[in-house]
Amino acid sequence: MPRKILGVIPARFASSRFPGKVLAPIASKSMLQHVYERASLARYPTAVVIATDDERIYKAARSFGARVVMTRADHVSGTDRVAEAASAENAELVVNIQGDEPLIEPAAIDAAILPLAHDPGIVMGTLKKAIEDPREVTDPNVVKVVTDRNGDAIYFSRCPIPFERGQARPGTHFKHIGLYVYRRDFLLGYSALPVGPLEQAERLEQLRAIENGYRIRVVETEFESLGVDTPEDLERVRRLFEASMAREVKQYG
Repeated sequence: MPRKILGVIPARFASSRFPGKVLAPIASKSMLQHVYERASLARYPTAVVIATDDERIYKAARSFGARVVMTRADHVSGTDRVAEAASAENAELVVNIQGDEPLIEPAAIDAAILPLAHDPGIVMGTLKKAIEDPREVTDPNVVKVVTDRNGDAIYFSRCPIPFERGQARPGTHFKHIGLYVYRRDFLLGYSALPVGPLEQAERLEQLRAIENGYRIRVVETEFESLGVDTPEDLERVRRLFEASMAREVKQYG
């Protein structure tokens, strides 16, 4: 296991569909605090840092004791923000943890890290989960992934992949869970890689690695991604928190 593994939570205030969502309250804590605390429970990251360009987020993160760094405001993507934070560190592996996943499973973070920890030839890793709701197969907002026999990604798409001719077989479609692990040097050079036609067509940044000949190891997980993109998503997550707290009260009194 590498001596230093850095978890980075990119957090920005400006969101087109839900501005300020990372500071939205959920069960007496901000969404960002939930993400930070759950990420900090993972076994393998040796440090977790929040990367932001907004003073409000910076102050909020400091208020609950998080390590936080200010980054440039002109980053095109969260990956670029993570890369800036990682450039000031000497960690061998860097984990990009989404700031809008308040129910992130610490074990899922560890599962994504393991392949890179054991195989120096892998420069990037992520997660997938079997699709249980058939509506997600055709939902363009749910990104699908197919892998080869080694578990490396062949393709990511908003369309149903694989396309099944005739009777569909359950359990053959996987959705992509947007948590990434990178080797530091690969991450720092990622934004300079040429953007290819597949990335342009699908609007999926991870296709850049595949189009430039790099492997992405995809680990299957049972973790159900519940990202918050809209106020409606936030209400759904709040209800899940309330139900979870009610179960704990009933179990432990």
